[in-house]
Amino acid sequence: MQALILAGGEGTRLRPLTSTIPKPIVTLVDRPFIVYMIEWLRGHGVDDVILACGFMAADVKAELGDGNQLGVRLRYVEEPTPLGTGGALKYAEELLDERFLMLNGDVLTDIDLSEQLAQHERTGARATLALIEVADPSAYGLVRLAADHAVTAFVEKPPPGAPGPNLINAGTYILERGVLDEMAPAGTNISIERDVFPQLVGRGLFGYQSRAYWLDIGTPERYLEGTFDILSGAVLTELTDRPRDGVLIQAGCDLAPSATIGPDVVLGPGVSVGEDAIVERSVLLEGASVGAGSAVRSAIVGPRARIGEGCRIDGGVLGEGATVSPHSTLDPGARIFPGVVAPTGANEL
Repeated sequence: MQALILAGGEGTRLRPLTSTIPKPIVTLVDRPFIVYMIEWLRGHGVDDVILACGFMAADVKAELGDGNQLGVRLRYVEEPTPLGTGGALKYAEELLDERFLMLNGDVLTDIDLSEQLAQHERTGARATLALIEVADPSAYGLVRLAADHAVTAFVEKPPPGAPGPNLINAGTYILERGVLDEMAPAGTNISIERDVFPQLVGRGLFGYQSRAYWLDIGTPERYLEGTFDILSGAVLTELTDRPRDGVLIQAGCDLAPSATIGPDVVLGPGVSVGEDAIVERSVLLEGASVGAGSAVRSAIVGPRARIGEGCRIDGGVLGEGATVSPHSTLDPGARIFPGVVAPTGANEL
């Protein structure tokens, strides 16, 4: 089975973490994020993965290689300019089989792709969209289904309390290659969600309703949520070293005996935490450091970023190599960009 993963975005919502690291290979717990997707796909029989790249594509290729170590064949297509989800699909057309999976590269999920494929075959679908029910669909738009799972309508801006289940597009599709024949020519900027799927209503478009775990990890808050869900096992992954109390400490860390670590913490390789420092519900990536007496809560600290002594970090993101001066305070939502030295009271530098 073949899969096309759309991974060409710049990850602007995760900046400054993604200012120097392409989003597909940002570390999530102990491996590049996109590796979780590849492992999930491989578990459902996918052995050929095409990665549609854009921003910093060379770095993605250098990190992942040909996929041999991941147990799949991994190939890359690089759009010269962003072409939208439909445009990216068309751009990869020459590499695609008669049937393939197409996936949004921002999603952490354990949807049963094998069951989705089985339904696709039972219904004779041309396209089958995985659907997830959410409490608040206002940020997404709804998909309506008939009793036989056929998609009957898309509702872009559902009013509060709209009747029917709050089913949203989960960004995981099974497509027959013939769908591409009806699309605009390669090089056209189009959206498969807005320009292609609505035209297939009543013409072989079906929805597969899943109750699996699903999370768009494109924001700092959801990045942390996904991290903690992986640690706890709330989402099925191939993480083998399940930590106690939600704390994962990787090789080469230097932790002062009086430091308090946890709950819900990931310390990447070579992280250091000073005397009497506190780290809670946070991720410190490779080589980051926290000075004595500092408190870091609900934060993402990028590779080799440095937090001085006596600091208070209550949320926010530090980019690669950023520095927080001693005795500084960062408010929730603060974003310190790579290489920047943040003074007291900094919020976005």
